[in-house]
Amino acid sequence: MKVQEIREIIRLIDQTSIDEFVFEQEGTRLEIKRGAKEKLEAASASVPEVVKAPAAQAEPPQPAEAPAASPAPIQSGEASLPAVKDETSYHKITSPMVGTFYKASSPDDDPFVKVGDRVGNESVVCIVEAMKLFNEIEAEVSGEIKGILVEDGQLVEYGQPLFLVKPE
Repeated sequence: MKVQEIREIIRLIDQTSIDEFVFEQEGTRLEIKRGAKEKLEAASASVPEVVKAPAAQAEPPQPAEAPAASPAPIQSGEASLPAVKDETSYHKITSPMVGTFYKASSPDDDPFVKVGDRVGNESVVCIVEAMKLFNEIEAEVSGEIKGILVEDGQLVEYGQPLFLVKPE
């Protein structure tokens, strides 16, 4: 992970009310925690604390924890999909930033995609709002949407899987 990426994550988290953030990737663990220095200073500001564990000391990701981090695939207004047996055969569309996931451009509009829809490389699949900016997320792969892994309005993290796509 590059220093610039860590700075961007800290900047994004600083703009939210998140008190604790944990990110693990390829044996590297990044934890950011906020806490007030003193009760007297608590009203003025809280300071983020960054801890980066070396690869040898990082906890390896455990498959049993994956469902807790990303809920089962969800379809709005329909029953949940059966669990996907082999996620390795699917492309995961991940969040490029920390923000709020929206399935449509406004609450009155239809969702950009539903399970079973076909998407192209440049198809917009959702919006992630970060710091009052609405960022359209593209599929970046052609295929069929097999799973929607987050709920509308849910806070998502950098690198968190949002969709499963069966590539064509």
